[in-house]
Amino acid sequence: MIITYAEIDGFRNLKGISFQPDTKYNIIVGANAQGKTNLLEAMWILSGCRSFRGSKEKDYIALGGDRMSSRIKLRDSVREQKIEYTMFRSANTPKQILLNGVSHKGTRALFDVFKCIAFIPDDVDIIKGAPEKRRSFIDMAASQLNPAFVVHISKSNTIMNHRNALLKSISQGGPGSEVLEIWDRQAAHEGAVISYMRHDYVSKINEICRELYQTISGGSEVLELEYRSNVFRKEDFEKPCGEDAFEKYYRRLRENCEYDIRTGITHAGVNRDEIDIKINGVSAKEYGSQGQIKSAALVMKLAQAEIYMKRSKDAPVVFLDDVMGELDENRQKFVFDIIKDMQVFLTTPNEGAILPGISGKVIRINGGSIENA
Repeated sequence: MIITYAEIDGFRNLKGISFQPDTKYNIIVGANAQGKTNLLEAMWILSGCRSFRGSKEKDYIALGGDRMSSRIKLRDSVREQKIEYTMFRSANTPKQILLNGVSHKGTRALFDVFKCIAFIPDDVDIIKGAPEKRRSFIDMAASQLNPAFVVHISKSNTIMNHRNALLKSISQGGPGSEVLEIWDRQAAHEGAVISYMRHDYVSKINEICRELYQTISGGSEVLELEYRSNVFRKEDFEKPCGEDAFEKYYRRLRENCEYDIRTGITHAGVNRDEIDIKINGVSAKEYGSQGQIKSAALVMKLAQAEIYMKRSKDAPVVFLDDVMGELDENRQKFVFDIIKDMQVFLTTPNEGAILPGISGKVIRINGGSIENA
């Protein structure tokens, strides 16, 4: 999968951007705050994912601007497709999403079309951040392999919102105890499916991470990932996800029911899962050095790309935001070897920081515009 054309205007500080990317390496060069990361982000949102910066949609439009647009053409193993994302500051028509000229209400359809993987400095939070960061990473990565996972996550989130609202109502003396059981049955079904999908993906990525991390550490360290369910034990995943799993999840919710009502929030289920990440048998979050944490996060993103590449006819597009300057020559060689068959967009303030021999299209950005465009 490659992006063949990009056109962006009004996204943050970007204006009048249009270019035809190189099929291999696109090196985006510029000083800080000139728009390098904005360019990656403007293309990234066309994958149907939320901003990798955690930005709200309303912040996409430049200060003082009234609209933004981001358009790409991309070619996969079957055909060329076109994605257009336009936002207006006007409340009457705030957002328009077109896929091959067909309008869509949300970004769900884009997720099935444009597959990309981004690595940014903040991705170290996958290792050292809250459990939610690790769950989100696994959920998004697993969804790239099986887009149906997105539907289950969306349903589960909706059910949990209703359940928590009902818990608060009951805790304040309102009715609803008899309805809670209905929501628990639905939550158990979606939660069990998500648990099994997470376990399956963590098992896959663990194998590749072990191999990659041993390479990047010179064979001296071992990286391990393990899914720790709030409901199921390891041996439970040896059986298929079926009625027994749904019932076990349901019983777990009912066991916590009184406590949930007192506190007004759900305390059991996939919203409490953890992915343990260990280096040489100890917690990377608690005891990992800065270098180990950065290497572990990088390896997890590279493993995500490798898994997708093995399972699909198309390679994902890779975004590397200001990453290479922090890596020594050996680690850069390691990264480029993994992504050698993928289209890559990387940002850097210093073109000379990139490994010698890596050549492609150089895109220089200054003040939100491409120089000599």
